This record gives sequence, structure tokens and C-alpha cells, in this order.
Amino acid sequence: MQVKARGKDNRVSARKVRLLANVVRGKMVSEALVLLQFMPSPLSKVVAKVVKSAAANAENNFQMAPSDLRVVGIFVDEAPTMKRLRLMARGRANRIFKRSSHITVIVAEQEG
Repeated sequence: MQVKARGKDNRVSARKVRLLANVVRGKMVSEALVLLQFMPSPLSKVVAKVVKSAAANAENNFQMAPSDLRVVGIFVDEAPTMKRLRLMARGRANRIFKRSSHITVIVAEQEG
């Protein structure tokens, strides 16, 4: 059985979070959390929070053993973008896009 957890509206670009998502995909949950703990990126805390949430959902709602859980899927989608203006010289303005993302983690028990 697969269990999901979602982290919505994280104020981080989806492109940046996908780099970390590719690292933990297919790993055991305990191994993924250790990898994220020692990653130099501050975004690893955001991804680790969603992985922990998925593991907790599996443990509390479906009585799965946390030591047997594997990250079978993790994907990052774009969330709504905030659009802002930056005033420039000579009365001009440029757009600033403040991007955000949704992180989805799917865990399942390892067979075998």
C-alpha cells in the first residue's frame, strides 16, 4: 500500500527542489532523512519535513513499520506564482516572479 504526504505552497522554486527530490527517490526513508540532514542546501529541511510526514502517515494511519518504508515516488510541481513589480530608472518597471512549489512524497513498505 502506498501512502502520500504533500507539502503545499513552499516559497521555493520547483526547479531548485527537484535537485533534492532526485537524490532521495528510491531510498529507504531512514537513509533519505540522513542524506537530507547532511545536504548543504537549506531546502533539504523542507523536503525532509514532507518525507517525515509521509512516514508518520504510514505509521499512524496504516500501522506500517517505519523501518520498512521506502520512498517510491517524490515529485515537485509548480504552485501559483506571485507577480511583483520592481521600479526601474526613467519610469520603467520590471516584473519579479516569486515562485513556489508543491512537494508530494509517496512511501510504501519494502517487499521482501
